[in-house]
Amino acid sequence: MNEQIRISPVRLIGADGEQVGIVALDAAREKADAAGLDLVEVAAQARPPVVKIMDWGRKLYEEQKQARLARKNQHQVSVKEVQLRPRTEDHDFQTKLKRARKFLEDGDMVKVVLRFRGREMRRPEVGVETLDRMIESTEDLARVEQRTHRIEGRRLIALLAPQGS
Repeated sequence: MNEQIRISPVRLIGADGEQVGIVALDAAREKADAAGLDLVEVAAQARPPVVKIMDWGRKLYEEQKQARLARKNQHQVSVKEVQLRPRTEDHDFQTKLKRARKFLEDGDMVKVVLRFRGREMRRPEVGVETLDRMIESTEDLARVEQRTHRIEGRRLIALLAPQGS
């Protein structure tokens, strides 16, 4: 930019984007000063290097503005958790299912955790059936991203991701 450009002659592009042509570096700096703008090196690898007359501060501002807009419009995917028990009653199951479906519709991933306590460990197939029921009930909205097929500690886990992602 400006005084940091060393190689002369340069291919100059005017402030409005028109090609000025190949000029000496000092002449390019004078034109930029006359316009009250900066001389910015656009393509350093080209021979002769390409420089453009532009408002450098304005360009930086525009880039920051675009980055802010991109961050604002992007959706952070978070993992929400729904906890079940092997013998969760039907009404409670429907409540948990409704919650999981809401999370999936919002674009979040859902971690379904089925916890075993005490004697529930004797009949793990009951827990597996409950977990399968939850997965089947959300089949239209989600796909199974990860699933444990054996009990880890006292838990069975399934990670559901929304269909669109």
